[in-house]
Order: sequence, then structure tokens, then C-alpha cells
Amino acid sequence: MDKKSGNYLNEVTLLPAGYPVTLAHLRDLGVSEDLAGHYARSGWLTRVAQGLYARPGPLDLHASLKILEARLPGCHVGGRTALAWHGIQHFVRPESPLELFGWDSARLPDWFAKPFAAVYRRKRLFDEIPESLVAVGGFGDAKMAPLASDPERGLLEMLSEVGPRQSLVEARAIMEGAYGMRAEVLLTLLEHCTSVKTVRLCLLLSRELRLPFADALFAADLPAKGKGAWVSKTPEGWLVLK
Repeated sequence: MDKKSGNYLNEVTLLPAGYPVTLAHLRDLGVSEDLAGHYARSGWLTRVAQGLYARPGPLDLHASLKILEARLPGCHVGGRTALAWHGIQHFVRPESPLELFGWDSARLPDWFAKPFAAVYRRKRLFDEIPESLVAVGGFGDAKMAPLASDPERGLLEMLSEVGPRQSLVEARAIMEGAYGMRAEVLLTLLEHCTSVKTVRLCLLLSRELRLPFADALFAADLPAKGKGAWVSKTPEGWLVLK
């Protein structure tokens, strides 16, 4: 190995164990595709998928999520997972899969789906664009912090799943732990929410549970409140929201 290649290898070995890197990232480090293949054959890198390598070791979840974000518009950690990450774990099952939402229909690549128990769903719950999601930000202070819903958005994403994927009983139990939700953030989200069911469920449960933000929500003129009864069949029976 020449001196120049050795310098590139030093850059590669500085990456944390399990850290995934694209060919574009490797090129930024001065590593060509051929040299990346050589490093993989030598054990310095592991070939994860076409055009994707990693340092040996279990794949790092947060860095892997950043790769997905670059490939799936609007991809972020949401719903019950976001609530659990923010410490709102009351009745959130520990075995629940990692919930990812995005702008377009897509299938998680095998390199991500195999090591991580995750589900991905297309969700356009709010009037927004994928480049500027409402109440979504980096989780943590690290440079590679993955995008995750704020607690208030995670709550509404969870409520939007009531019916086919989320039981109303569990949703109510989770919402019991939502006393710390910020009324102003919830109001902003509800003003952008396009789902009548989600808006009405939030209003209904916040009042039933006497949550601190209930009065502020009911006083607001929310565009998606709708008129008439909203009816849906759930595994627990018919859900009627008036």
C-alpha cells in the first residue's frame, strides 16, 4: 500500500464502528470505488449494499437513518417511536417496531430492514412540503442526529393510525401521559392537519382526559374539524366522532 492510500485508510479507520458510508462520502475522503472494494476485501470496510459500505460492526441506527433521509423525501422517525424517544413511554410497548414516515410510497431497503425492526409508511398528515416538515427536527445534539417528530407531532401521527393499526384503547392510554405537550405547538400542527379523524380524536381525548391544553384546542377555529359525524370501523367496533 502506498503512502497516499495509507492516508486514505487512516481517514476510514477514524469512522466509528458500524458507521455506514456512501461512495459519495468515501470520495470526499479521497477513497475511490476501486479502493473501497480493496478495503472491503481487506476487512477495513464491510459492503452493506451496492454503493454503500460500513465500518465493521453492527450498523449504527442513527447514521443509517441519515442515509435513508437522503434517499426518501420527508423520512423521519414518528408516531409511537418518536413519543418513546422523547420519554413519553406510558403504554408504548417496548417491542413496538421503529416507526418511520415519509412523503412517498417506498419499501425499506434490505440493508436497513434486516438489522432493524422497522416499518415505513407514506403519510401526508399535514399541509406541508417534505423539505420543511412541521415540528420535525434533529433528535439530539450530534451532527448526525436523525430527524424525529416533536412529541406533539408524534402524538397526532399516533392518533392518525387509530383504526387499522392502532387501537383506540392504547391510544387513549398513551395520551394519558401527554400532560407536558405544548399547546402552541399542538395548535400549529392541528391548523395544518388535513385529517378530520385525527383532529377530532385529539380534541375528544384531550377533553375526556382533562389535559391542560384541552381548552385552548377547543377554543381554536381548526379547519379540519369538519361537519357532521365521522364514522370508521375499528377492531374494537365502530368509532363515531362528532
